Amino acid sequence: MKLKDILAVTGKPGLYRMAANRNNGLILEELSGGKRHFASSRKHQFVPLESISIFTDDGDAMELSKVMDRMWEQYADNPPPAPTAPNAELFEYFADVVPSFDRDRVHAPDIKRVIKWFDHLKEHDLLTDEEE
Repeated sequence: MKLKDILAVTGKPGLYRMAANRNNGLILEELSGGKRHFASSRKHQFVPLESISIFTDDGDAMELSKVMDRMWEQYADNPPPAPTAPNAELFEYFADVVPSFDRDRVHAPDIKRVIKWFDHLKEHDLLTDEEE
């Protein structure tokens, strides 16, 4: 799964691609529709999805791309719950996907965010293998 060019932006819903870099921010392109707009670096923080990891019990962290790969592999048999599902259901699902995730440092809002990002990427057909 290629998450290299995809960004999460604080204060903005959804995911974006960086279209251009300016000295005071980024020009972002929406994944849906391709509409472009400017986001100031004074107001927003930009986080590439490839730099995000999930804490695990063994002290390491699992890359978000590997978590998404596991979610995609299990999608037919174990689809993700709605992000509005009860916390117990979210933790149960995430335990199936990443059995070794650190329950003390991974919270319900983190799981909700990962599920929302997964749904957004699936909606835009971006959940493909890197080899393809």
